[in-house]
Amino acid sequence: MAANANTVASTPCSLSERFGQVRQRTLAICDPLSTEDYVVQSMPDASPIKWHLAHTTWFFEQFILKPWLPGYASPNPRYEYLFNSYYQGAGPMHLRAERGLITRPTVADVLLYRTHVEEHLHFLLEHNADAALGDLVTLGLNHEQQHQELMLTDLKHALSRNPLLPAYRELRRPTGAASTPLRFATCDGGIHEIGLPADAGQRGFCFDNETPRHRVLLQPFALANRLISNEEYRQFIHDRGYQRPELWLSDGWAAVTAEHWQRPLYWCEDLDSEFTLGGVRALDRAAPVCHVSFYEADAFARWAQARLPTEAEWEVTAATTACHGNFYESDALHPQVATQEPGIAQLFGDVWEWTASPYVGYPGYRTLPGTLGEYNGTFMCSTWVLRGGSCVTPADHIRATYRNFFYPHMRWQFSGIRLARDGL
Repeated sequence: MAANANTVASTPCSLSERFGQVRQRTLAICDPLSTEDYVVQSMPDASPIKWHLAHTTWFFEQFILKPWLPGYASPNPRYEYLFNSYYQGAGPMHLRAERGLITRPTVADVLLYRTHVEEHLHFLLEHNADAALGDLVTLGLNHEQQHQELMLTDLKHALSRNPLLPAYRELRRPTGAASTPLRFATCDGGIHEIGLPADAGQRGFCFDNETPRHRVLLQPFALANRLISNEEYRQFIHDRGYQRPELWLSDGWAAVTAEHWQRPLYWCEDLDSEFTLGGVRALDRAAPVCHVSFYEADAFARWAQARLPTEAEWEVTAATTACHGNFYESDALHPQVATQEPGIAQLFGDVWEWTASPYVGYPGYRTLPGTLGEYNGTFMCSTWVLRGGSCVTPADHIRATYRNFFYPHMRWQFSGIRLARDGL
């Protein structure tokens, strides 16, 4: 996901307290798990829960404790190799696709590692108030929040591969509410600004890929008032959407053919039920469709005689909308039906929204110096931008300028569809 820090958010609690809160939430996600759940890796793009726990700890150790705390010693120097993700500047690393083979250290060992790093980090924060240190810790906390979301998406994929289709835990049942009628709201064109505002230092944390703020020229456009529902996507399937090459980008059609896609990931063959973090349950036809790739989102938009919004169109619209929605704190852990409200709904939460924009640096963008510069800039090739957060994103982690990115074939994230059209 995204990458690096600029400022420390002013919060009512100290940074040390905030550190403790974020770290505790990571462990809370693990509460429903058995020991066996921690070690499975269901595909190369996913990671075992044990690895997530260790890697987020490694991040604080590698980029904060080692350079900032004289005399700090890791409980195991080999962790530097084992729990590095992709930071070439930090040294060699274990193969991503083989993280599921790491049976040792044990889960208990990893939890001791977390405690060791946390104790030293608290000590450091108590004795060093340097603003640059605060920036790095805040970055580390946002990095951990990204992994909290990944833990839930990776768990969902792993449980879905179990023939018993077990639940992560019990979830709230759908309300049975009807979907809001789909409408398009016209938005003015002209010159707009997107990206982090100039007074970001007073607004809180951001990743470096949200900068710098710059002007964009937009033609008049129209944006759908809500996300595309499961029922609307069913109509696409029933109209042979997966059998019509004219609807698909060339690479998308190649993926459909090679992977034999016929429906969204986690939908059952009957198109009436789906696998969720609460196990298999009836498909809520009014809820947003999720776990679709960019290729599927683009093909659906073409079928619907519309298109996907650009990230600039999305951000200009979202900048005037309150950042509230169905996030992790809602405890639904699944997309919900759009509420009957005026204006454009569901811009935040429920599902990450695919945009028509490739993930590239903004004009004037510069990566951070050193190894941390690898976090964002190295992925600005062949990936596409998603916006808005999802039902497993922490609420205080998202904002209108936040840029997520994934490869266009990926489906295991909570990703969905909002339509756009050219203005009249």
